[in-house]
Amino acid sequence: MAKGNKVWEIKDTFGLENLKQADRPLPTDIGTEDVLVRLTATSLNFRDYLMVMGKYNPRQKLPLVPCSDGAGIVESVGKNVTKWKVGDRVLPIFAQKWTAGPPDMDSLRSTLGGPNDGCLMEYGSFNENGLVATPPHLTDIEAATLGCAGLTSYNAVINFGGLQPGQTVLTLGTGGVSLFAIQFAKMMGARVIATSSSDEKLEKVKALGADEIINYTKKTNWEREVRKLTNMRGADLIIEVGGAGTLPKSMMAIRPYGTIALIGVLAGGESNISLYPILMQGVKVQGVIVGNRFDFENMNQAISHNKLKPVIDRVFSWDEVPMAFQYLQSGKHFGKVTVSWS
Repeated sequence: MAKGNKVWEIKDTFGLENLKQADRPLPTDIGTEDVLVRLTATSLNFRDYLMVMGKYNPRQKLPLVPCSDGAGIVESVGKNVTKWKVGDRVLPIFAQKWTAGPPDMDSLRSTLGGPNDGCLMEYGSFNENGLVATPPHLTDIEAATLGCAGLTSYNAVINFGGLQPGQTVLTLGTGGVSLFAIQFAKMMGARVIATSSSDEKLEKVKALGADEIINYTKKTNWEREVRKLTNMRGADLIIEVGGAGTLPKSMMAIRPYGTIALIGVLAGGESNISLYPILMQGVKVQGVIVGNRFDFENMNQAISHNKLKPVIDRVFSWDEVPMAFQYLQSGKHFGKVTVSWS
């Protein structure tokens, strides 16, 4: 085992230029119910970028190791640990204290990558209940995409969306959550309408299983196209990652009593939005905060059974972390941006 613990951290001041490598002591005082994990990979979420820039939580205490997702191998276990043994492949859960059911505020404050240190480190110590098993058919790089984007999408489609075979899902963009949503929706026997500003990316989502595609730069009134494609009925479920900038259109594209899974704010977080469409059509707008360990385990069972493979756009090395964040921010990616150091 290494004597030190290499990390990437924001030490004193927010900003990508201030994300630097550092050496920390190796966690040696793990508790009796804790597990020391040798981390091998992470994937980047837009939340991670906002956290590094100081935009997600300007009051976040520093120093901070970013990145909520991770994958690794159990290095050692506390004397009372029963769930894991040395050599097990594991994934940390996003909210370490959120095991099942709705979260309380304490659970929501136990998240990795802010306010607590994340997974851009060689070794991490986690409570045994803060880990799930890695699906055997996935590499660590692939599995490192599941904890946030995968689980958020799974909850949006399965638990909150209540998706049924034959229903219609609308996905916005081609980020990790939207692509997972296409895969889960097709797994459930649903129809998928996908949007993007890129014809090239739209061809890729068709190959992934999307039934209909809309280029929203060419058809700016894309909500009307969704209506046409659903015989004016509207989509049953919308994976809303744009936020305030796209929500008004989503409200016009959803069917009465349909569900808008509000996940991201890529097009803005604040706006004056009319509530009349929600009220007059009984629309459910459901915020999705990733999920708990129980949901993570259920999702992994479904992923393993269906041999689902996450869509990886690019893998960066340990020394290329700032470049990986720049690439994520550019929006050029199709699928997940990852970092591997094993």
